[in-house]
Parts: sequence; C-alpha cells; structure tokens
Amino acid sequence: MSTSLLLLIIALIGFFAYFAGRARSLAQSAGRFADLHSLPGYHGSYVAIWAMLPAALVLGAWLVASPLYIDSSVRSSLPETVKSQGAATVQLALGQVKSVAGGLLRLDASELASLENGSANLRETLAAKGVALAGEGEPYMIAAAQQFNAMRTYSRWLMSAAVLLVAVAGGLYAIRNITTRFRARNQVERVMLASLIVASSIAILTTIGIVASMLSEAGRFFSMVSPVEFFFGTVWDPRFAAAGSGDASGQFGLLPLLGGTLYIAFVAMLFAVPIGLFAAIYMAEYASPRLRSTAKPLLEVLAGIPTIVYGFFALVTVGPFLRDISTQLNGLLTGNYQNFIQAQSVLTAGIVMGIMLIPFVSSLSDDIITQVPRALRDGSLGLGATRSETVKKVILPAALPGIVGALLLTASRAVGETMIVVLAAGVAARMQLTPFEPMTTVTVKIVHQLTGDLEFTSPQTLVAFALGITLFVITLCLNIYALYIVRKYREQYE
Repeated sequence: MSTSLLLLIIALIGFFAYFAGRARSLAQSAGRFADLHSLPGYHGSYVAIWAMLPAALVLGAWLVASPLYIDSSVRSSLPETVKSQGAATVQLALGQVKSVAGGLLRLDASELASLENGSANLRETLAAKGVALAGEGEPYMIAAAQQFNAMRTYSRWLMSAAVLLVAVAGGLYAIRNITTRFRARNQVERVMLASLIVASSIAILTTIGIVASMLSEAGRFFSMVSPVEFFFGTVWDPRFAAAGSGDASGQFGLLPLLGGTLYIAFVAMLFAVPIGLFAAIYMAEYASPRLRSTAKPLLEVLAGIPTIVYGFFALVTVGPFLRDISTQLNGLLTGNYQNFIQAQSVLTAGIVMGIMLIPFVSSLSDDIITQVPRALRDGSLGLGATRSETVKKVILPAALPGIVGALLLTASRAVGETMIVVLAAGVAARMQLTPFEPMTTVTVKIVHQLTGDLEFTSPQTLVAFALGITLFVITLCLNIYALYIVRKYREQYE
C-alpha cells in the first residue's frame, strides 16, 4: 500500500472517528449539552486526534527506520570480496543493487528466469527496460536485488497493517474514555499547544541550522584567508584558473561587492519609494472604494512576477533603451553619438528592481496609513484643514515610524536580490560612483562561486559562505530594526 493511500485512509478514519466521538458524547448526555464538560465537537476532535496522530507517528517512524534496516540487511548480504574493498565500494554496489531492484520489477517471468540462469546479460536486459547501470553488473546483484524487493514489499504490508491497527485502536481507546465529565477540551487544547510549539521549534531550529552551517564553512574560509583582508579588501580576484599554483588563493576583497549591493539597492529604493508611497497615499486617502478594490490588486500583481522575468525585461528593454537614449542625448549635446550609459549598469538594475519593489512599498505603506486612527483625520478636517494638509501634517507624521519600518523591510528585500542584478548589472566587481557602469553584488558572486562541479575545500568556493553570512547579518539587522520601529508604532496607538 502506497504512503499517499495510507495517509488518505488515516484521514478517513479520523473523519469517521470525529463523528463517532461526537455521537458518543451526545449519547452519554442524552442530548443535554449542559451535562457535558466539553462541547461535542471537542469530544469528536479528541477521538479523531487519537485515531490519526499515533498512526501518523508510527508511519513517519517506519518510513525512516525501514530503509535503514533494509539497506543494512542487503549490505550485510553482499559477498565478502565486495565488503573487503572498503565502504565506498560497498556503497557503490548497494546503489547498483537498488537500480537492479527497480529494473527487476519491470521484467516478466521469462526475462527474469533468463537473468537467473545466466543466459541473458543483466545490463542489456535492464537497458531495454529503461534502467541504466553504471557497470556491467554482477550475478550476486540479482539475488541481492530480489532480497531488497522482497524486504520492501514485506515492510510495506507490515507497515500498512501496523498503521491501520494503531489508528483503529487509538480511536476505540479514545471513544471508551468519553464520559459526560470527561475534559476533552483540555486534552485537545494540549495537543494544539504542543503542535504550535513543534511548529515554532522547527522554524527556530531551521534558522539555527542554516546559520550554524554557514558559520562552520565560513570559519574554514577565514582559517585560509585573513578576515581583515576579506572585510577591508578592495580587490575581488578569486583566481579559479590559478588554483594549485603558488599564490593561488587570489584576493577576496568584500568592499567592491558590498558597495555594489548597497549602491544598486539605493538606486532601486530611490525609484520605488516615491512611486510606491504616493500610490499608497492615493489608495488610502483619495481613491474611491471601487477604484481601490480594482487598482490595488492590479498593482500587487507586480509582486508575483518572477524575478527572472524582470531580469529579461531589463536585458531586452530597459538596458537597450537607456543605452540608446544616452547615445541620442550625447549626440545632441556634444555631436558625439556615443552612449554614456551601458546596457548593463547600476541604473538599469536599480530601475528594474525599483519596479519590482513598488508593490512592496505601496502595500506595506497602505496598511500602515489605513491603521492611523480615524479620529485624527476627523479632528484635522473638523478644524478646517484640507485633505492634503491632513495627509501632510497629520497622517504622514503619525504613520512615519511604520512607513520607515516598511521601507527597511523593502530594503532588505532589495539587498538579497540576485537574478535582476545578474542580467541587468553584470558581474564586474568594481568600486565606482557613476551609476552608468556595470557593478555586481554579493548575491551574484555567491552564485558565481558555487556554479559548476566544485569541492568545498578551497577558499575559492568557501568564500561563498563568508559572503552569505555577511549578507545574512546585513538583512538581519535591517529586519530587526524595522520590526523594532513597527512595534513601537503599534504600541503608540494600542
């Protein structure tokens, strides 16, 4: 029985268990809700939880433990000549056995018999069924593969029986516990609280795991390259081609990448903030409900466009447009028809990224502006102020902390952008002030350093983790500061 079908059956058992528990509680109280400690729905939920949760736990544990046991059994059954060659050879042989096991399931009885008596070639027979083997295949692999398939089949049937038995037994046990004074609500709320704690713990542990893995690899990089050289260096030259020769570690200066990251993010915010903020003010204060209900979703559609599409837009439309318009302007002013804005430049990436950020700015700012108490608006208008004066002198000052927090959250989104920068700003790591030339960012170089078949043993690849932890710290600081400002704003009006 497949895992998906088993989960569906568990869900159906839980569904029927809910109504059985609810009916049991009603029968115990003879239909009088006042006699029950908890509502019938809580009794039904209690029975459904006992029917589904233990079964799901058994299923999860079985899916983890069973492959480990089967692999161990098959590995121990391999010939001594294979096991004596080391762990790597054994693991390779086990992988081939699994491939053969998958191929045997596609063979009919005559083909399988031909393989068993040695009259057919294993590799050719499986290749005809669409299963490719890394080697020619050995005779012992057929027996090991058959053992693997038999153990998997037996494990699945045993798992199905155990899970269904646990589900039914859990439901019956819960139904027997239901009485008029049974505290079903307390039991259900404990389970829900435990579920919330587990969900929160998963999120926290995932973050800790990500940071720990990045720190460990970054520590290896800083054992090869001085942190002073990395954080204060002005030249980025990893020298992949020279790896293995003398002085092959290259130069890993962060400042050109950090400067490009902040510069492009600044240009993007310079473009997105006025447009997004003005759009938010119009939507919140001037637009009619009908127009707002139409225009606001249309504006937020921009947030759903994949960033690679924005990159294509920059590459084929915005970049060539800026290059051609600069050529015409230069020709009109100086007579020299030569462009002074490159197709791939900070300005191109900033404008396109700004377009992407407009819905973030407008949506967050709109929510903040609409949260300003209505009494402030009415008081200002009642004292004779116009609507524009109310917006400038009352609403915006009151919403300013929240707007600043929203802008900081948007800035952290801009700092972490990759695909737009790759296509619109290039990969040149340089320090400059003109926005008309190419630059690159930290995220682009992380992708560049980890592209291809690489081993994490050289500073050329480990530097990606140092760049990643640096970017993580920058965005974390922006998010923490933004949340601090937003919470302070909320406390002001709660």
